[in-house]
Amino acid sequence: MRFIIFCRLLGLVLCGNAVTVYFASHSFRLAVVTTLGCSLLLQLGYFASVLFLIWRSSCAGKAGQEADLVDRSQEVRSSDDEHWNETQDVPRRNQTLGISLLLP
Repeated sequence: MRFIIFCRLLGLVLCGNAVTVYFASHSFRLAVVTTLGCSLLLQLGYFASVLFLIWRSSCAGKAGQEADLVDRSQEVRSSDDEHWNETQDVPRRNQTLGISLLLP
């Protein structure tokens, strides 16, 4: 949401609140006090939502880092498995070669 749209909506909510309270109580002072209270509550809600978004993005970042670590460990394991298979093949070749040389 663009900032100018946010400011217009905020002003609309606050003016609506002030007009509603003024017509309900016929007190200008009460309308101002409740409008300031509403403004404070809206700002606290906005601040809390920003903190929540920051927390959620940091959790997503941690999950992404853990996924990268898992992917890397699987790559290392697969390369180790290939190396293990190659090293297992070498002794088998040597054993079969030795046996074939001993047979007449």
